[in-house]
Amino acid sequence: MPTVHQEIPTASHSGLPGGTLKELIDASLYMPFPFLSNPHESEVAAGVDAWLRAWGLTDDPAVADMIVRTRPAQLASYNSPTVNRDILQIVANQIAYQFIFDDRAEEVGRRWPGRLLPMLCESIGILRDGQPPSTPLGAALTDLCRQVQERCTPAQAARWSWRSREYVHGLLYESVAQTHSVPISTGVCTTIRSLTAGVEPFYPLYEAAQSREVAAEEFYHPVMERLRRLSVDSAVWTADLFSAVKEQRAGGMINLALAHQRARQCSLPVAVRLAIRQINDTIREFEKLYDDIEPELSPAGVGYVEGMVGWIRGCYYWSRTVPRYTDATVAPVRP
Repeated sequence: MPTVHQEIPTASHSGLPGGTLKELIDASLYMPFPFLSNPHESEVAAGVDAWLRAWGLTDDPAVADMIVRTRPAQLASYNSPTVNRDILQIVANQIAYQFIFDDRAEEVGRRWPGRLLPMLCESIGILRDGQPPSTPLGAALTDLCRQVQERCTPAQAARWSWRSREYVHGLLYESVAQTHSVPISTGVCTTIRSLTAGVEPFYPLYEAAQSREVAAEEFYHPVMERLRRLSVDSAVWTADLFSAVKEQRAGGMINLALAHQRARQCSLPVAVRLAIRQINDTIREFEKLYDDIEPELSPAGVGYVEGMVGWIRGCYYWSRTVPRYTDATVAPVRP
C-alpha cells in the first residue's frame, strides 16, 4: 500500500466500477517513500513568479494560468525537501521553465512541426556553445545557465548542460512520434519519455547540494548508473498515470499508460493497472539496489541518491493534488 503523509489522505477505493482514476492509482501504486516538503517552498514560489515575470514568460495569460495550475515550486519542494534555499530556487525555476518550454514545443510540434526546429536549435546553441538568445525563452534559459554555473562546479555544470541537451532532443523525437502515422511501440515510447521527462538535468544540482564532491568511483559505479535510470522512469511514469486522461484528450502519444493501451487495445483503467505493475517493479528494483550499495557509499553519495528518491516520491505526491491533473483524475473509470 502507498505510504502517504497524514495531510494528503489516500483515497479509500480501489478502482472498481464507480471509482476514479486517482483512487485506482492510490490503491495499487507502491510508494515506500513518505511525503516530505521543503520549508522554503513559499519563499521559492514567490521567487519563481518574479523570475518568470522578469523574462516575460508569464506575459501570456494562458502561460500564467498554466503555472498556477502546475505549481512548480510545490513540485520542487516535494522532490527536493532537504536542499537549501538557493538550490531549491534553481530547481523550481528550472521546473517552471521546462513546463513552459515543453508545452510550447508540444503545441508547435503538433501544429507546425517545421517551426519547432529553430526553437530547439536556439536552446542547443545556448546550452552547448553559449550563443546569445533571440527569444524570451532563450533569454530565460541563458539566465538559468548562469544560475547553474554560479552554484555548481564546472564538471557538474557540464553534466547539467549535457542532460539538458538530451531533454531538448527528446522533444524533437516526441514531435516526430506525434506526427508519424504508424503507432509507436511501447519501447520507443518509454525511451522518448525518459528524455522528455527532463529529470536527469536536476541531478547535478543534487551533487552541488552535498558538502563534498561525490567520488568518481561512486558516481560512475554501474549500480549508480542503474539507479539513475530507475529513478527517472519511476518518477515520470508515475506522473503519466495521473496525466493519462489529459494526454488522451489532447491526442498525446508519449505516455506509459497510453502506450500500454495501444499495445493491448484495452480500456484505460486496464492500461493504468499494467503501467502500475511496471512502475511497482521499477521502484522495488531501485529499493533493492539502493539497499545493496548504501553501505559502500560516502555521505555525499547517499545524499546524491536521496536526490533521486526525492523525484520518485515528489512526482507522486505532487501529481495527486496538482490542479494540472485534477480534472482528469476525478472522472469515474470503468473496467
